[in-house]
Amino acid sequence: MLASIPLPHSIDSRAGRALLRRATPADADGVIALLADDPISASRGDQASDADRPAYLSALNDILASVENDLLVVELDDAIVGTLQLTSIPGMARQGARRLLVEAVRVRSDLRSSGIGSAVMRWVSDDAAPSVGAAMVQLTSDAARTDAHRFYERLGYVGSHVGFKYRVPQS
Repeated sequence: MLASIPLPHSIDSRAGRALLRRATPADADGVIALLADDPISASRGDQASDADRPAYLSALNDILASVENDLLVVELDDAIVGTLQLTSIPGMARQGARRLLVEAVRVRSDLRSSGIGSAVMRWVSDDAAPSVGAAMVQLTSDAARTDAHRFYERLGYVGSHVGFKYRVPQS
């Protein structure tokens, strides 16, 4: 399903022209570094440690093997500087509307406010969502990410729901 999304895609930003493309297994270290570069992710355990690398690689392989999931990266000057995961969700609500879920949006900390994130999110709503027949794009954002909330609101996203999570005990 997500194979119909038009990629690769050029992104113009104040940092220069970047390329949005599907991730490959070779991009794992770049994506892991972006997760660790984020203080909230780092506080949840995304430390980019060698011991965690097998878990990340397993997750990446699962994402890439799924027709309803895709992991994308933004490449600038041969470096991974951004990432996001897309999941296409068929639904019964809203007359059977399909949703495009956006998760784990990250831009390297020194490139935030360069226009990369805005360009990527506009591409999601203008190109990716219509190409999979999605009636809406949805995302969640940690309550502590107030800057991100303002960013999404500037792009037209509406804080319409309250989310809940349950952490499953690990044995």
